[in-house]
Amino acid sequence: MTKLLILAALAAAPLGQPALAAAPLGQPALAQPAPAERTAVVQHRDLDLRTDRGTKTLDRRIWRAVVEVCGTASDFDIAGRNHVHACRRDTRALASVQADAVIASAVRGEPIRVTSIAK
Repeated sequence: MTKLLILAALAAAPLGQPALAAAPLGQPALAQPAPAERTAVVQHRDLDLRTDRGTKTLDRRIWRAVVEVCGTASDFDIAGRNHVHACRRDTRALASVQADAVIASAVRGEPIRVTSIAK
């Protein structure tokens, strides 16, 4: 049941992200709009998920999508790097649940949607 709720939430996630503008100096940080969730679609129809090669290729595609939706932070921004690391860890775990379900049934129908779950 939990997997279905996660999949439903990911399927309902918005596909685009509005551009974020920096807050002018002097404004409190709370005045900034909350960033929207970012989503990437991982296709797997071309993969034979019954083989190790297919599952490894899917894993690499998921990792690239996770990096894309979580973004990066400057080496000098410790808090930002921690946030990106947590986003990547949590987002990959969520996407791996979907991938495991797809691999287990060896279904090649629906794409996997990777959405950042940053707070």
